Amino acid sequence: MITQQDQLSLFTLLGKELKQNITCYAFGGTAMMFYGYKDETKDIDLLFENEEERKEFIRVLTLFGYTERSAIKIYIPEKLRDPHRPLMYQKDDIRFDLFSKKIFKTLLSIQMQEDLFAVHEFKGKYTLQLKVLRKEHLVLLKAVTDRATDFDDIKKIISLEKNFDWQYFLDEVAWQFNHGNTWALLDVEKMMRELKSYTFIQEKYFKQLYGLNHKKAKKPYSNIRKEK
Repeated sequence: MITQQDQLSLFTLLGKELKQNITCYAFGGTAMMFYGYKDETKDIDLLFENEEERKEFIRVLTLFGYTERSAIKIYIPEKLRDPHRPLMYQKDDIRFDLFSKKIFKTLLSIQMQEDLFAVHEFKGKYTLQLKVLRKEHLVLLKAVTDRATDFDDIKKIISLEKNFDWQYFLDEVAWQFNHGNTWALLDVEKMMRELKSYTFIQEKYFKQLYGLNHKKAKKPYSNIRKEK
C-alpha cells in the first residue's frame, strides 16, 4: 500500500530520472487519493497517450527495482485478451497498472482530456505531468476495469459525492458507444444495476442506458463482434 504523501514523493523521484517529457492520466486509486476518497492504495493506475512515453516511464520504473508481473488474477480473462490490456510492474506491495492509448476498449475522449480535476507536475530536467481525471470518468473506468475492489470504490465515490453528474456520466458512455466501444455500455449497465441496491439513481438515466442498449441490439451480431 502507498499513501498520498508517499505517492507524491515517488512521482517526484521518478520524474527526476526521465529523459523526455511525459504526460499521463491518473485514474483508479491513484486519482481517488488526490480527491481525498482514499488514504492509501495498492495499485497506481496510469494512462499514457502513446507507447513511446509508456516505455520511457517503464524504463525509469525498472531503475527503481520494479519488475513486470502477470495480470492474471487481477483482470478477468475476457479483459486480458484485449490488446490494450495494461502492462503491470510491481515492487514489494506497490503495483503500477500502465495503459497506453486506451483502457481496454475505452478511448481517451476529448472530455477526459479537457475536463480534469487537477494537474500535477514533477520536474527534473524533464517534466512528468500527471492529469487527474474527473470523478465521473473515474467511475466509468472502474466499471470498465472491473477488478476485485472496483465496485466498492464506486460505491464510496457515489456516497461521498452528492453532486455526481449522472447526465455527464451517461453522455460519456454514449460517446464511447458511438465511437465503437460497446464494452463500456455493457460494463456500465452491470455496474448501475448493482449500484441501484445501494443508492438512488433516477429512472431516466436507466432509460437512456437501455436506449443505447436497444440501439446496439439492432446491429447485426457480426458487426458487434467486429467492434469487440
